[in-house]
Order: sequence, then structure tokens, then C-alpha cells
Amino acid sequence: MRFETVLIVGGGLIGSSIARAVRAKGLCKTIYIADTSEAACKTITSLGIADGVADGPADHFAAQADLVILCTPSGRLATTAMALMSSMKSGAVLTDVGSVKGHFVEALSGHVRADIHFIPGHPIAGTENSGPEAGFPELFESRWCVLTPPEGVDAKAIEDLTAFWEGLGSDVEVMDPSRHDMVMATTSHLPHLIAYTLVGTAIDMETVTRKEVVKFSAGGFRDFTRIAASDPVMWRDVFLTNKTATLEVVDRFIEDLTALKRAIRWDDGDTLLDNFAKTRDIRRRILDADKD
Repeated sequence: MRFETVLIVGGGLIGSSIARAVRAKGLCKTIYIADTSEAACKTITSLGIADGVADGPADHFAAQADLVILCTPSGRLATTAMALMSSMKSGAVLTDVGSVKGHFVEALSGHVRADIHFIPGHPIAGTENSGPEAGFPELFESRWCVLTPPEGVDAKAIEDLTAFWEGLGSDVEVMDPSRHDMVMATTSHLPHLIAYTLVGTAIDMETVTRKEVVKFSAGGFRDFTRIAASDPVMWRDVFLTNKTATLEVVDRFIEDLTALKRAIRWDDGDTLLDNFAKTRDIRRRILDADKD
């Protein structure tokens, strides 16, 4: 038990899953959750996953917490951190679960109290569902959690937070914030952008009715609809806060898609076959990595 008291700010899928896992594994003695939604707070209270719930400001909880985990959308992380920092106890660890790190680190640069350990984090886990009732304690099992501590952060604090995430079942990797954002833009953010676009295109096709789209959706399209069902507020903030990396990856994708379009137009089967074989191999490697 590296932290006796934890404050989770934002009781949605990730926040409520952390609370459930912490309680199930006995990683902390006291769990507090704060959320700006009155309805969410009522649900959290009824679920019994926290020892205290705050509807709105959580300064009194922050003053007691050894670990503060921000689980708000990326666009609100910095303002939430700034609002709580003055109330946090000396020696506490401040972290988050956002999927964009560079924007958060830059926003708090020069504003973090010297006696607080600021260690941004990103558990690479989730589902298309949202809200307190969507959480479950096994969400982080055998999933990566990336920590992106700024230079000069206390090594013991990083060790404690690493042990905390490992206690939740995660494998922990320490990475530079900008590197993290580029990796996520490639493996997560671009796929979501494509999914939102593809589903929107299918619905807007004038020559195909919505009824036909729903009725004849094949497995591949259904996978895209699952991704496109993710929290729209969260993903709006992700794209706006990770703009540079996302645009770079989107430009590369457009170039590659244009090359495939040209191959189809000119009946260039060799190019299509080479590309599909290459991507099929990547799929095998991903599955092998999951098995490992």
C-alpha cells in the first residue's frame, strides 16, 4: 500500500474502474471520488465504490489525499489540476489518465508546487461505454499504463505510482510526453477519427439508405461503429489537445490512402496485394504481442 488515501476526480468509466480495482485489491484505505455531475455522484454513492463523494469542488478531499488522479476529459485536465493544487497536501502525487500528455505537461509547466510530485499517466484501457455504471475492476488487467514524468520528478514518487498501476494489473512504461502523443496519434487517435468519419459517410450516402446501412452491416463495419460509439466529448478534447501529432499522422494516412486509390483505378493488383500482405503481417504481430 503506497498510498493510504486516493482522490479520483471524474467518476466515469476510467475513474469508477480505478475505484473498484483499488477496493478489490486493497491498494488504499480510503477512496474519495469527485464529479461535477450530480447524477453521476448519486450513481457512485449507490454503487458503494467510494468512502466519500463530492458534487463539485473537492478541496477537502484533496487536502487528505496522498494520490490525486484526474479522470476528466483532456480539455479540462489543466484547469482541474490548477484548482485543486492549492489544497493538496505536501508530498502528494498528482497524476491523470488522459490520452494526451504534451498539452497537459506544457499547461502546468511552471505552475506545479515544489512539494507536489506531478507525474502524468495514461492507462491504455477502455471501452465504448461511459459513466460510473460502466466501470469494472478488471479494466486495467494486462494493459499498458504509460507514465510521462517531467524532468526532475522524485524517483521514489515514480516508483510508488508505478507500483500502484502494477497493483491494478497494468504493465508500466515510462516515456517522453511528445513521444507518447505521436504513438497514440498513430495507434488510437487516427483509428477513432477514421471510425467517426466512415460511419458518418455511410449514414450520409445518398444512394444507400440508413435502413440498409443498419440491416446489411458486415463485421468490419460493426467494428467501426463500436469505436465511433466512444464518448464524443472526450474524443473532441483528444483531437484538439493532440492537434500537431494527429495532423501529421492524418497527412500520412491520406497519402497512403491516395496511393491505394490510384492502384484500384489503374488495376494495379500487385500494389494492392503487397500492401494487404504487409498489413496482415502486422495483425499477426499484434495478436502475438497480446498472447505474450
